[in-house]
Amino acid sequence: MSFPKIRMRRLRSSESMRRLVRETTLSVDDLVYPLFVREGKNLKKSIYSMAGCFHFSPDTIAAEAIEVAELGIPAVLLFGLPGKKDDIGSQAWAEDGVVQRAIGEIKKAVPQLLVITDICLCEYTSHGHCGVIKKSTGAQEHKNIVDNDVTCELLAKVALSHVQAGADIVAPSDMMDGRVRYIREALEENSFHDVVIMSYAAKYASAFYGPFRGAAESAPSPAFAGTSLTDRKTYQMDPANADQAMAEIALDIEEGADIVMVKPALAYLDIIYRARQRFDCPIAAYNVSGEYMMVKNSASADLLDEKAAMLEILTAIKRAGADIIITYFAKDAVKLLSCI
Repeated sequence: MSFPKIRMRRLRSSESMRRLVRETTLSVDDLVYPLFVREGKNLKKSIYSMAGCFHFSPDTIAAEAIEVAELGIPAVLLFGLPGKKDDIGSQAWAEDGVVQRAIGEIKKAVPQLLVITDICLCEYTSHGHCGVIKKSTGAQEHKNIVDNDVTCELLAKVALSHVQAGADIVAPSDMMDGRVRYIREALEENSFHDVVIMSYAAKYASAFYGPFRGAAESAPSPAFAGTSLTDRKTYQMDPANADQAMAEIALDIEEGADIVMVKPALAYLDIIYRARQRFDCPIAAYNVSGEYMMVKNSASADLLDEKAAMLEILTAIKRAGADIIITYFAKDAVKLLSCI
């Protein structure tokens, strides 16, 4: 059959009709809101690189968590900025670390809110990389590299310290090989059998992380200019590769990941779609800082409708196959969705 028996516009004739036949529905249940906690007291400071986002101190973050929970958002994702940094990022697993204390404050205030913690060393290392740096030997002599296996051992310590503080989900974002296995084994050995691992399984070496690097103070040191450690391309994924992403995801699931993530989201909708078709586990996608600020800056310049663009992007991520969307738009999206 064809026109005029079939007129596709019949199913678009009104908002009620469009709602009735809508294939993809965005919900508050899909969203996770990222939060930044740093050393200090009575701190709620605007982040210069990310409009509408703030640095909180452990004593103020509970109020923000209460607001998030009252909006119905099921989870927050915590990033920490320590008071001091060193070569191995030791504050990342300190019992009294900034994230560990923030977890306690949030759980006291809103125990039902899921707390996800980012497991990485980049915010805690003096050099800004996601792992321990060593000089390689042999043909690669004097070339600095990130030591994969030593880093994995430290990441397991970080994850364990977060869980001991009360985290519900740990999310390794470093892209070291085997880190999910190290973390799962550490959790099992300490009887944390039910803790969820959400791995940044397909994390690309993306230009869209720029605003976050300012917010987390985690850019690689300028001292590495002109070397292989100028950026994170030796461990984060090449944006040109898709099959490799499927291999990364499969390995993380095999090692014990319960949820796998694609990051960024908007430029990698095809990766989200392929992951959804292939893997039978929850798929998360991170709507990252650069994607967020493109909309914010364009709206500020009156180039687009911020609310419409926000919902269109989040719906596209959901349509591609994401079950969970981590986004700085979460609070704004929920407020808008409640009015629709």
